[in-house]
Amino acid sequence: MKRSHLTKIVSTLGPASNTPEKIKALALAGVNVFRLNFSHGSHEDHRQNVAYIRAAEKEIGRPLAILSDMQGPKLRIGNFENGAIELHTGDQFRLDMLPDLGNERRVCLPHPEIFQAMTAGMDLLLNDGLVRLRVEAFGSDYADTVVITGGRLSNKKGVNVPGVPLPIDALTEKDRMDLQAALDMGTDFIGLSFVQRPEDVLLARSLINGRAAIISKIEKPAALERLDEIIRLSDGIMVARGDLGVEVPPEKVPVLQKKIIRACRKGGKPVIVATQMLESMVSNPMPTRAEASDVATAVFDAADAVMLSAETAAGSYPVEAVALMNKIITETESHDLYRAYLDAARLPPEPTPESAITVAARVTAEALSDAVAIVSYTLSGSTAGRVSRERPYMPIVCMTPGIDVARKMSLFWGVESVVCGHFDLLTEVAKQASVYCQKLYDAKTGEKIIVTAGLPFNVSGSTNLLHIVPVLEEG
Repeated sequence: MKRSHLTKIVSTLGPASNTPEKIKALALAGVNVFRLNFSHGSHEDHRQNVAYIRAAEKEIGRPLAILSDMQGPKLRIGNFENGAIELHTGDQFRLDMLPDLGNERRVCLPHPEIFQAMTAGMDLLLNDGLVRLRVEAFGSDYADTVVITGGRLSNKKGVNVPGVPLPIDALTEKDRMDLQAALDMGTDFIGLSFVQRPEDVLLARSLINGRAAIISKIEKPAALERLDEIIRLSDGIMVARGDLGVEVPPEKVPVLQKKIIRACRKGGKPVIVATQMLESMVSNPMPTRAEASDVATAVFDAADAVMLSAETAAGSYPVEAVALMNKIITETESHDLYRAYLDAARLPPEPTPESAITVAARVTAEALSDAVAIVSYTLSGSTAGRVSRERPYMPIVCMTPGIDVARKMSLFWGVESVVCGHFDLLTEVAKQASVYCQKLYDAKTGEKIIVTAGLPFNVSGSTNLLHIVPVLEEG
């Protein structure tokens, strides 16, 4: 399949899309990474989806990555006698740890961690921030609050405690079981929810033990205070604007999004922009103009990927949503203004031989009028990742012997991954690179390919070679 978009697409699977036919259609429409949301569905459901994805991957001949997203320590209230209540501004309302069904005066909050971190005057946000309570008095197992912003409150609605780091691990007991199941299924990425501190990433890494890459989701203000450390310890980052937009004022989210993307690019880690990108397509065949602009903004910001959640998991138009996102990305990337944005945001090179080689590859490719691609022969994918950081004018091909590496590179901006054999000679690499560029980009005989590799071959982390090779005559 020929590359149509440089910014990658992540699609969440759910009842609207978890069939072999729909998964293949989503991949053909432009999906690079499929997200399995472990907040919903059984392990058997996810295992079946993994089998469908791997079958689609084999059928279309392009690596597809799988992101297993852990639920994390989602905080929720208990249930109500009648399923829901209506709170009004000025009402008195108690939160406590009693298991009894709630009513208009109280409800269970079964999270001692919140009471441990509580202070008088702090605000609690419920139901995605639509209901705001202010703590007036509290103890070790209760809080008396006044309703600042009223609204409907129903069973099991979420609770956010903005600006207060809570003494909880990023992985609950459920997450640990889900994590093991996801690793056994052969997932490529683990999404780590509600990361607050670098130690959360280190805990996950100790449990994963190299079996998958870690995508840390930035959705807590506490994570922003140590963002660079979290990026350094993670394999990628997700700007999870849903919960982040609850915990911080909405007017701050656009600037934070740009800040996180910039920090990820500086750190050389892929970054996904997520939540409500084409939300109206859950029930409508077309997005709003504001949503289209939102996707384009993430592309202009040089995000590695944009994500669809409910649009493809539960919406009425999952394939159409991916196709529309693909069109928005392609239209944005084809504009001269896009190139100007990328050039203006170009990052200084790192003081390493590997960085010097990848910067030289970009400069060389852009200097040659007939260059068609930058090809990296790599065992770990790190060289192709460094080339991606440079955001060159032409496509990047990651040639790797490992299917697991090829799948992970599906998340990186501009990288087309192909699985190849182990090579011992530069001439073998050049010949195979020529074949791939003819297949992927209709490269013509005599056009130039910029090849990066390491000598000796097949030694991870030894990138020290840049070579210009002509596309060979087919056959």
